[in-house]
Amino acid sequence: MPRPLANEHYTYADYLEWDNDERYELINGEAVMMASPTFAHQLVSAELVRQFGNFLSDKPCQVLHAPLDVRLFEKDEDSADYVDTVVQPDLLVLCDKRKRDNHGIKGAPDLIIEILSPSNFRNDCLVKLNLYQQAGVREYWIVDPEEKTVHVFLLSEDTTYRHLKPYGQNDTVKVNVLEGCFIELDKVFSEI
Repeated sequence: MPRPLANEHYTYADYLEWDNDERYELINGEAVMMASPTFAHQLVSAELVRQFGNFLSDKPCQVLHAPLDVRLFEKDEDSADYVDTVVQPDLLVLCDKRKRDNHGIKGAPDLIIEILSPSNFRNDCLVKLNLYQQAGVREYWIVDPEEKTVHVFLLSEDTTYRHLKPYGQNDTVKVNVLEGCFIELDKVFSEI
């Protein structure tokens, strides 16, 4: 299928037909092209995967990284023609293995991490924050390699995000959805 057009409404069925050489997300039926990650983005991502992977090595939860399709709002009875939101978070932690299938993840992961770049700032800080909150993602991190900060959002009882204080490059961040897990930001930001 040719490249998706602006101002068209697409579904996951359409998405599955697109050229795999280009990465897209579907946000409420709108195709959003994704830029290639920067080198700093990749360094941060690799270190986060390492630290989460080490912690989770003998536990039931898994850390996964992009590209991986997450159909945030899909229910068991939904067809691909019905689903119109598919995201590819930079990293995620999934504890419910029933949400996995051959195409990716169906439903909200426990934790999502997005790593900022100039091209995705608005999308990650506004659009996806609202999507993840609506979908019930329990914890959402926005990592800023340029500022060397991490912003943590926790889903409260009233299903809205509560923003914790920003964490800097010398801080250790408690992972609220994983008991006993802490991420050392000096190692995350050391190579950039």
